[in-house]
Amino acid sequence: MLRALFQRATPMSFRFRPVALLIAFTLTLLVACASGGPAPDAIAPAPKPVPVKPVRIGIALGGGAAKGFAHIGVIKMLEANGLRIEVVSGTSAGSVVGALYASGMDAFQMQKTAFGLDEAQIRDVSLFSGGVVKGQKLQDYVNQLVGNRRLERMKKPFAVVSTQLETGERTVFVRGNTGQAVRASSSIPGVFEPVAIGQKHYIDGGVVSPVPVDAARQLGADFVIAVDISTKASGRNPGSLLGTVNQSIAIMGEKLGQQELARANVVIRPLVNDIGPADFEQRNNAIMEGERATLAVMPQIRAQLAKLRAEREVAAMPRVPASEPCKPARFGGLFGKKCADAGKD
Repeated sequence: MLRALFQRATPMSFRFRPVALLIAFTLTLLVACASGGPAPDAIAPAPKPVPVKPVRIGIALGGGAAKGFAHIGVIKMLEANGLRIEVVSGTSAGSVVGALYASGMDAFQMQKTAFGLDEAQIRDVSLFSGGVVKGQKLQDYVNQLVGNRRLERMKKPFAVVSTQLETGERTVFVRGNTGQAVRASSSIPGVFEPVAIGQKHYIDGGVVSPVPVDAARQLGADFVIAVDISTKASGRNPGSLLGTVNQSIAIMGEKLGQQELARANVVIRPLVNDIGPADFEQRNNAIMEGERATLAVMPQIRAQLAKLRAEREVAAMPRVPASEPCKPARFGGLFGKKCADAGKD
């Protein structure tokens, strides 16, 4: 009787009670996930790009007496091809050209100055020191051309390399009297008097650093173009005592310079080996050889610069954090995964 009464009183509720319970359970889980469950994964903001550091190009101008006019041709072609030189270092003849360039002269101004150069302007022979050149005229001439700017006030960072006579140490001048530093760097032993600066004496920088690549690096250049005009061994027996001495010195300088040249990005070698150290009449040929040698290596320079810039761009790319693997949802994966694998159902 009670059963019949119950069936008459609740015929529909009893029949659909399992479905109602399932719906209620589902709603409970959804509410729990929305209110008490973990927060949904947030999309991380895109990392900001890092500025690409520009390539700072430096030029290292080697020693070579009258062959140093070739440096003007090199700079001329680098400028003509749109390369901006920011750092300059020089040894001996390279310090003379380097001083003019760092002071603000362009290649055409330097070429005009070179053509107007009279040897009497830079040669002051001292009869009391065995007929060697004192170098004071060279010092005054350089200071005049650079407007008496000191090394630290040049328009481009400039380093002059010399050799300390007492110790043989390499000395890099970046402050002080520009003409005096150039004079010290250009004081070829046996030709110029050593230069007294303070309590020390200085001679030609080519004795320790024929092409000052390391000095350009010290000034902050991260791409160095080296210009090597040093005398090379002739490939034959000189046949005389003086010739043997000169060739022996050339060999020593060549071997010394190889290690430092290996640290340059590109080396330019104008064909000026036949120009003598005092052959100022060959200045035009030297300039032209500098131009030819530079044009020959321009593809290499461009390729090396492009490679370095590409490496810096890759290094500056923002690092996107690796995505976490998909994790099962709560409650034993009842509602699938939080994320889906790309390309899969």
